[in-house]
Amino acid sequence: MLYGRTARTMNYSYLLAFFCIINPMVTTSMPNTWSTDFLNQQDFPASTLYMVATPIGNLGDITLRALHVLSAVDGIACEDTRHSAPLLNHFGIHKKRLALHAHNEASASETLIGSLQQGESWAYISDAGTPGVSDPGARLAAAVGLAGFRVVPIPGASAVSSAISVGGTTLLPSDGQFQFLGFWPHKLRDQEEWLRQIGHCNKATVFFESPHQIANTLLKLATCLDDSRMVMVGRELTKKFEQVVHLRPSQLSGWLSRAESLKGEFIVVVSASEQNTNTPANHAEILRWVAALKPFLGSKELANVISTITGISKKEAYQLALEGK
Repeated sequence: MLYGRTARTMNYSYLLAFFCIINPMVTTSMPNTWSTDFLNQQDFPASTLYMVATPIGNLGDITLRALHVLSAVDGIACEDTRHSAPLLNHFGIHKKRLALHAHNEASASETLIGSLQQGESWAYISDAGTPGVSDPGARLAAAVGLAGFRVVPIPGASAVSSAISVGGTTLLPSDGQFQFLGFWPHKLRDQEEWLRQIGHCNKATVFFESPHQIANTLLKLATCLDDSRMVMVGRELTKKFEQVVHLRPSQLSGWLSRAESLKGEFIVVVSASEQNTNTPANHAEILRWVAALKPFLGSKELANVISTITGISKKEAYQLALEGK
């Protein structure tokens, strides 16, 4: 078990030695004075839940704190115990495990709380990255907190922060501000709402997409975004076949046609709208046209009609058509 003072005075030399064995480059690149004293900067009390970030693809991204906590807790709750087994086995971590995923988060949380009440400490890991970021974990953290126990973050890898760090031109218009929307929706109506929101948003937008839908989603962005915007597409971040591209909306179709592979996990960053998002004087009138015509026309056809009637661009008309849906 983890107890405050005991944990603070633990000898971490074994952890450093193990880290050097699995990472040979460390032995040649780290200073002679490098030590693990920094691991003593925080208590590790008993009856605590540790939300531990794990690598999103490259095992070398595991942190020393994560290894220490996972090695020292009494048990590890996993989004998928089978998925987490290779990671834990690779680092020689053998603890009792509890499956805790989106379909059983409430009941499994109660089981874990029962263990905390017995004085045990537990860690929670999702399949990859930081728990709670488009992964289970929020309900667990809330339940544990309401039960009167501490919830401690052990930060590390995150696809969102990784993408933002290389976002470059997609972050400039909003001075680094962004919104994270999670996974692109499946329902057409929800997709149209997202497209409308992204089209007018004054912050960069970050979202995940599956390899099966990435082409359709990027083509929809190309249709509704003005070419002053930038789109960053990240594929397989931190993995062997990692790819990051920055494109104008008009370039997305060509990139898709030339792409050698659309397999793997995708994250997309769309730059903020630099246009004034205040509604124009005739905005209400245009929306009345949209309301009258939408029962008879799809979004594209409706946009063509509105553009012809009002003289605004087809892209702007398409945004208004989505807004009026």
